[in-house]
Amino acid sequence: MSSKAARTYILLSIAASLVTMGLKFGAYQLTASVGLFSDMAESSVNLIAALAAFWALTVAAQPPDKEHRFGHSKAEYFSSGLEGLLILVAAITIAITAIPRILDPQPIAELELGLGLSILSSLVNAGVAWVLLRAGKRLRSITLRADAHHLLTDVWTSVGVVAGLVIVKLTGWLVLDPIMALLVAINIVWVSIKLIRETMSGLMDSALSEEDQAIIRSTLTAYQSRGIQFHALRTRVAGARNFVSFHVLVPGHWSVKKGHELCDTLEQSIMTSLPSTHVMTHLEPIEDPASWEDAELDRSHHT
Repeated sequence: MSSKAARTYILLSIAASLVTMGLKFGAYQLTASVGLFSDMAESSVNLIAALAAFWALTVAAQPPDKEHRFGHSKAEYFSSGLEGLLILVAAITIAITAIPRILDPQPIAELELGLGLSILSSLVNAGVAWVLLRAGKRLRSITLRADAHHLLTDVWTSVGVVAGLVIVKLTGWLVLDPIMALLVAINIVWVSIKLIRETMSGLMDSALSEEDQAIIRSTLTAYQSRGIQFHALRTRVAGARNFVSFHVLVPGHWSVKKGHELCDTLEQSIMTSLPSTHVMTHLEPIEDPASWEDAELDRSHHT
């Protein structure tokens, strides 16, 4: 299952978070830069978020049981939501630390060595984020994608902080250090909002993408030339799993066996085109007016 595979990548993220935390803590201790403090604070959040992601993926990998007939894949949304909130907390912490330093700028020591450690940590994060993004798309895991975006945010944070400190070194404008930290905090807030919105969308049973719905519709259209109709198409996404349901209207004289075989064929075709998809069909006689009374349930473009 994809959740099990995703846990391996999260372990890589945990290891990267530990390494970068150590490097950035060392940079902050050497320089006393509030900009580097903001960088270190975000890396601390990375570690907590990665641990939460590992827990969520462990839960999501569990098979369906008596109380969760459709599995546990939505557990991933708890991780992405927590990560969004933690990023927001990091932004507030950075702002609280930076504002007093704007009013009372402080000198920065051992700048070259501190910058070197920060750059090294950025290279580690960038490499791990690239791996996680590719894995997240392949495994359809919102947890891996959220963690990758968080690491990329950390990279851009470090780039901004390093650039600010280089300017401080060249100009002597110490106030640029806390100003850069505040800009980092604003950027982190934006990332947090996007993550929380994506989490809420998933928890509200958002529909499959238009591209995936087009695949479903093209599969069904191929059978309409045989006098078969479809309606009440509904889709939703739950973590790495998709759920699709629709009604199949066939000639009333068909045998139950023939109708069942058609539904099996349709379900298998969609599941082949869209892996990790659970398909449910409902067979109805096309001549019966009652079969058309539920046509208004069709939400193929909206749910």
